[in-house]
Amino acid sequence: MPRRVMQTTGAAAEALRGALRDLRSELGVPTDFPTAVLAEAARTAAAPRLPDDDATHLPLFTVDPPGSRDLDQAVHLARREGGGYRVHYAIADVAAFVPPGGTVDSEAHRRVQTLYFPDGTVPLHPPALSEAAASLLPDRTVPALLWRIDLDAEGRTASVDVRRALVRSRAALDHATAQRRIDDGTAEEPLALLQDVGLLREALERERGGISLSVPEQEISRSDGGYALAYRVPLPVEGWNAQLSLLTNMAAADLMAAAGTGVLRTLPTAPVGAVARLRLTARALRIDWPHHVSYADLVRSLDPHDPRDAAFLQECTALLRGAGYHVFTGGRLPDPAVHAAVAHAYTHCTAPLRRLVDRYAGELCVAACAGSGVPEWVLTALDDLPAEMAGGARRAAAVERESVDLVEAALLNGRVGEVFDGQVIDVRDDDPATGTVQLLDPAVVARVTADGTRAGALPLGEPLRVRLTRADPGARPGTARVLFTAV
Repeated sequence: MPRRVMQTTGAAAEALRGALRDLRSELGVPTDFPTAVLAEAARTAAAPRLPDDDATHLPLFTVDPPGSRDLDQAVHLARREGGGYRVHYAIADVAAFVPPGGTVDSEAHRRVQTLYFPDGTVPLHPPALSEAAASLLPDRTVPALLWRIDLDAEGRTASVDVRRALVRSRAALDHATAQRRIDDGTAEEPLALLQDVGLLREALERERGGISLSVPEQEISRSDGGYALAYRVPLPVEGWNAQLSLLTNMAAADLMAAAGTGVLRTLPTAPVGAVARLRLTARALRIDWPHHVSYADLVRSLDPHDPRDAAFLQECTALLRGAGYHVFTGGRLPDPAVHAAVAHAYTHCTAPLRRLVDRYAGELCVAACAGSGVPEWVLTALDDLPAEMAGGARRAAAVERESVDLVEAALLNGRVGEVFDGQVIDVRDDDPATGTVQLLDPAVVARVTADGTRAGALPLGEPLRVRLTRADPGARPGTARVLFTAV
């Protein structure tokens, strides 16, 4: 994939900042925290509920995007005597700082999850908690939910435990640094084992029929007072790190299922017609998909750096639609009870600083391991969680989509009439003359239509010269701010 960065500064950047402010208003995004919420957060940051267990001897570390301060997870990996691995996975103990029914708790239910805009975040919790007292920043002693997951030599789960403990991270690594240390052999064993365990877990994912899509992303960054947009393919270390999160979330789902009360993240199996459509897409993109090769195996064989493969991977995201949260009690599991892409029972418990449901899933797992009753404040909130999370997910998706559209429109403003090289990565079923084009340079993915000089459908997967006909950052959300026409 192309890596050239497209950037805007000066007047265009200032106009974009205004458009982003308007977008917050249009989407009803919460702004500053109320004074009472900030006051309660300051009090609990200074005096959280502390656990009796002390695990500060564990040299935990974090792996996150550069500059991150809302660090939910820290990890330590070690070999077990007799073979296998021990995974310690610390997760921020948000409940230690958020009294049930208090002002911070109520505000979190209003916000549901952290939102990421090009010009800053709208956090779920006040920064005094999410970026300071509750965050697993290095060289700070903080309360956490400490998971201990023992794996056998093949990476399969042998035993699981989670308890409250004080922890202390030793290092905050970004993805590029972690990857470089692993690649050049300078990583200490706990970090080096991230590759070993990650690869084993990826192999088990293949075995059970799970899928992790490595889709190239449009990445917005701030630079020199402006905004930049480039394509980015995730590093291998991000996949290995994600496997530890998957491991923990699957273990959490199993604990809750065994206890009879919980909240699962589910995804139904894709309908036959959706897979059939993907086969037609693969044929159009000239991707060889023999009938004896499963969808999961095909996806793993693709190279996200190759434009055709990247286009197909983007189409594959359609099979991930329909995910939701389901609460169960009395041992009555939802149907389906598994997440089709994970191919296992699954939940969300590893990002409580940024996602509301994770705090509740963590409490359910601690209670399940301790054999104690579920706290009443958790049971009271469970029924409303699926609807709250669905609303939060819709808003987060709108923020991501509209933010990218705005940056694209601002960066291309003033270039209407220019012709660019691109590739058609999607064609609408109901209107084959309308689709999506991915420019080779700059890093733009936008709507494209065939003009009167072209006959028939847009050529899926084929190179295409396109002319920019619209770049309007002032357009309302939900409209095409950027539009190209096939030449």
